[in-house]
Amino acid sequence: SAAGSATKPGPSASGAPTSTPSDPPGPTGPPALREGDSGPEVAELQKRLSQLLLYIGIADGDYDAGVRRVVSSYQNQHDITGDPDGVYGENTRRDLESRTKEP
Repeated sequence: SAAGSATKPGPSASGAPTSTPSDPPGPTGPPALREGDSGPEVAELQKRLSQLLLYIGIADGDYDAGVRRVVSSYQNQHDITGDPDGVYGENTRRDLESRTKEP
């Protein structure tokens, strides 16, 4: 009956947030890294590229234009597709991690 369904909790009428996420779930793996990013994940990328003698410099954790150029070059050398040019995304990460050891 209509009276019975009125007592069941429904969507929040109070304006309080609901448990429904506002953004669709993204990939479950590590985030893509790009120019302007910084942190330990970028330092690991720099160290992995150093293992292949592609990145010569200090692993300072800053994804600057130089790192972007090296990642772009790496993508071209290894025919990596699916990630934007110069972005360390899922496909580039998988390939680089298969060719290097964890720093």
